[in-house]
Amino acid sequence: MASSTDPYEYLFKFLIIGSAGTGKSCLLHQFLERKFKADSSHTIGVEFGSKVIDVNGRTVKLQIWDTAGQERFKSVTRSYYRGAAGALLVYDVTSRDSYNALSNWLSDARSLASPNIAIVMIGNKRDLDADREVTLMEASQFAQQNCLLFLETSAKTGENVEDAFGHCARAILSKIESGEVDPERLGSGVQFTAGSFSGRSRSLGGGGGGTGDHGGGPLDNCQC
Repeated sequence: MASSTDPYEYLFKFLIIGSAGTGKSCLLHQFLERKFKADSSHTIGVEFGSKVIDVNGRTVKLQIWDTAGQERFKSVTRSYYRGAAGALLVYDVTSRDSYNALSNWLSDARSLASPNIAIVMIGNKRDLDADREVTLMEASQFAQQNCLLFLETSAKTGENVEDAFGHCARAILSKIESGEVDPERLGSGVQFTAGSFSGRSRSLGGGGGGTGDHGGGPLDNCQC
């Protein structure tokens, strides 16, 4: 398994956004450590993690910013949107309120981040199906209407977690290869190393400081 220190050809700036309590930090922990973080508490401000993965034969480092979902941290977390190449937009399938808030989170991402940001909508806590308040069909329709990839995940069991990050990374790479995203443009959210694109390196744009089913596949039926 690749680690955050392995060599890479591309670096993508990622966000995880959505309401508090949807399991964003648990998704990140499951992706990085392949285990469930049972004692997770609400994120204060922003947390950070990174991992190198294979994307269509390319080595890509994901620089992931896990943002707080509580309203009082909005002014802080919005500064991290700038220059993001991709985002996971997370709601809790057992929480109607978190689903109803998706439009606001999506609006922020598209207005504050990179114009060509790749977004995957995530219905988390799929393992709690008995407590579900948001149907798969309803969420699928929202994703189609807003030109989003869509997956349901479980940070607890790990179901579809790696796929969620992988699908978003592939969408970014596809935008680079099609010319929709220019890694040389400041604020693209992409950094590339010598030989991976044009032989020169560029830095990620923006962001604050800090340290720190749909089952078998994603829903992607619109051509936006």
